[in-house]
Amino acid sequence: MSVAAERLPAGRRVGTSARAWAAIRRHTLTVFALLALVYLLLPIAIVIAFSFNDPPGRFNFTWNEFTLDNWTRPFGFPGLRDSVVLSLEIAALSSILATALGTLIALALVRYDFRGRASTNLLIFLPMATPEIVMGSSLLTLFLNYSFPLGFTTILLAHVMFNISFVVVTVRARLAGYDRHLEEAAMDLFATPWSTFRRVTFPLIAPGVMAGGLLAFALSVDDFVITYLVSGSEQTFPLFVWGAARVAVPPQINVIGTAIFLVALLLMLANILWQWRRSGRS
Repeated sequence: MSVAAERLPAGRRVGTSARAWAAIRRHTLTVFALLALVYLLLPIAIVIAFSFNDPPGRFNFTWNEFTLDNWTRPFGFPGLRDSVVLSLEIAALSSILATALGTLIALALVRYDFRGRASTNLLIFLPMATPEIVMGSSLLTLFLNYSFPLGFTTILLAHVMFNISFVVVTVRARLAGYDRHLEEAAMDLFATPWSTFRRVTFPLIAPGVMAGGLLAFALSVDDFVITYLVSGSEQTFPLFVWGAARVAVPPQINVIGTAIFLVALLLMLANILWQWRRSGRS
């Protein structure tokens, strides 16, 4: 112990150490949260940074020099445009269908007591808990047994199937705190069931529905294992990246990945802003 510390009264030394320990305990969780956030965002930052790289060869693995040419021609690599368009088409259609079906299923599970309700709850969680390789193999077996041609339709059906579970879980979480008395008040004012749903129910659960739709869209764009098994000759963006990685990794892949991330981020911020404005008005 230093001479200055020895000169301090015992009570003051105890108080200083107690305050220091309290500060450490107070900020430990914050430090760990920041480290976890950096760990999660570091790969995304690398993807964004290497979208501005001019690699000396076919593989965009080492930094060479800064350039904007990759962003001026994002589809400069053969086959990249078609794979991105196919992924966006599949994601848009599957998220719309999965959101519509998942919202109706969530409403039925929360509001009605019917035979098989417990079994339906269990079945909803099975696609989320089943490994993708098992689910993809099962879907492939199903399509082949019925001689269903693999392609756009099989990819769409597979994506709708595994997206429904995530939409149901998201919308059910929103319905958990929903006040049914608002609907009863609307019906007391002679509103029809459809008018009550359109003017009261849906606006209140819209944030959950939108969150489920965005989640389904992101999962559809990102999926590789199931899509690989049921795609046939079609090639989505993840399949294109996997196939191109064996011969070349052009920086345009980083450009498309960065663009998808930025669009998803803007949609998320727009959703948060919309909810904030609605809560402010209410």
